[in-house]
Amino acid sequence: MGQIPADRCLALFCRMKEWWVQVGLLSVPLLAVYLHIPPPKLSPALLSWRSSGGYFTYKGQNIFYRDSTGAVGSSDIVLLLHGFPTSSYDWYKVWEGLTQRFHRVIALDFVGFGFSDKPRPHRYSIFEQASIVEGLVHHLGLRHQRINLLSHDYGDTVAQELLHRYEHNKTGSILINSLCLSNGGIFPETHYPRFIQKILKDGGLLSPVITRLMNFFLFSRGLGAVFGPYTQPSQAEYWDMWTVVRTNDGNLVVDSILQYINQRKKHRDRWVGALMSTSVPLHLIYGPLDPVNPHPEFLQLYKKVLPMSTVSVLDDHISHYPQLEDPTGFLNAYLNFINSF
Repeated sequence: MGQIPADRCLALFCRMKEWWVQVGLLSVPLLAVYLHIPPPKLSPALLSWRSSGGYFTYKGQNIFYRDSTGAVGSSDIVLLLHGFPTSSYDWYKVWEGLTQRFHRVIALDFVGFGFSDKPRPHRYSIFEQASIVEGLVHHLGLRHQRINLLSHDYGDTVAQELLHRYEHNKTGSILINSLCLSNGGIFPETHYPRFIQKILKDGGLLSPVITRLMNFFLFSRGLGAVFGPYTQPSQAEYWDMWTVVRTNDGNLVVDSILQYINQRKKHRDRWVGALMSTSVPLHLIYGPLDPVNPHPEFLQLYKKVLPMSTVSVLDDHISHYPQLEDPTGFLNAYLNFINSF
């Protein structure tokens, strides 16, 4: 084959260069528009959830919470601690069932989540979230009341810190009557964060770029991977979860919040030790299809390290969000635990 003359190569190169410049110039305004797309509007369900709650202030940050009065004749209180990257809305499917058993059902959005403030830059930490929970209990006038903690995922680690403070009689600690954990990274050695989580928490200067490029499609695909194949959220439910993340530009703080994974490793002895040494009634509700805390590895270690804890394993097809995937099974398992002591 004959070679292409040098002048033709140069002309071709110039045309390609001009084309890429045009594409680049066109992409810049399109990208700018995309990155400033406002968050989706709240659905009627989310509007109802928000309107049923209120706010208190912790160190200048507005923290959203819900507090429902339920069962007559009961003085029991349950406080719900949600997971990452969602919000207190994770509990909506079991909320009514809990109000039929407990006098007070309380949940909050941690700082950086849900309808709470999402400051940036900010050093998000499990210790701060635990202090916010203590602040809420004080705000509600419940510091001298015994409280049942029900937690999930990220909330499990916050509960472990609260338990450590309670066991060591720290000033301001809440009085814990019982603790029920569910599908959280209690043990760093059996916790497998999703690929995108690892990129975001360790991405350095790349992380803020990725958080701005996150969209509903990527979010729903990533979250769907930790739900069971037969218990996937509906499109409307995915949109609700994404809307709550996008509220107050929450997508832009995800990388900062994800430092909790490194905090779990650093403070493993403190937080696992709190579970090992407690005399508080302890229970685990576990969806065994969870890819983040996989079966049987996680459960075997849990039973070995915490033999005094009782355990409820849900159906084989239930994954990382048991309270959403099997609310009836989750609620029954929890109430059986509460009624056992």
